[in-house]
Amino acid sequence: MEFANLIFTVEDGVAIITFNRPKALNAMNAATMNELYEAVTICEKDDAIKAIILAGAGDKAFVAGADISEMVNLRPQEAMLFMELGHKTLRMLENLPKPSIAAINGFALGGGVEISMACDMRFCSETSRFGQPEILIGLIPGWGGTQRLARLVGFGRAKELVMAGGQIDAKRAYEIGLVNKVFPVDQLMEETKKFARKFTTLPGFALKMAKHAINFGYDLSLDNANRLEVECCSQCFSTDDQKEGMQAFLEKRKPAYKGC
Repeated sequence: MEFANLIFTVEDGVAIITFNRPKALNAMNAATMNELYEAVTICEKDDAIKAIILAGAGDKAFVAGADISEMVNLRPQEAMLFMELGHKTLRMLENLPKPSIAAINGFALGGGVEISMACDMRFCSETSRFGQPEILIGLIPGWGGTQRLARLVGFGRAKELVMAGGQIDAKRAYEIGLVNKVFPVDQLMEETKKFARKFTTLPGFALKMAKHAINFGYDLSLDNANRLEVECCSQCFSTDDQKEGMQAFLEKRKPAYKGC
């Protein structure tokens, strides 16, 4: 699939979506966000794609935020449409019934952090830096930064990043739970691909149910969330993969999952 602002490839069942505006530090404009929506739609519909990696072209940035040159003269209604486009796209990515990983090298600022937080996991290089600097230009995060960040790292740390507009390094991002793993720069993509390939050998429906239970149970009461878990787990018993997995366990052999 050809895009103007993205590179879209598939390797061994893993789709790699690369933001490809390195001269602009991969800043997100409306055209790029629309392309991301289209790329995620392709990933959802293609059964051969089992997992997704998001990355940034070049060695300086994953995504260094929204494109300020496009935003500077927006009126409130126009800004709202731009924010809603981002929310629609990132919510679709977040609820995609397949695992997603953000491979972050260099800067992930503003919209870059927000895009990464819509992924299931975040891996980064040792030189990565993170921040929500919108306050420094008279704004607040508009693509979920005030909400997902607090859910990931807690209210106090989220308020510190959003309200002071500072940056943190990879080590601190790992300490507060913003990223899952930190790798040397030259190992980031290969280690991310290696991890993503694990999902291609796992039962797809069970992965979908696991993600659904975690995503939609988080804001429920414990009783209702546990009910959701029971329903999702029960549904797994309708699949051939569940039968194969349990039979393989009993027979002490490696399961051969078919994704159904």
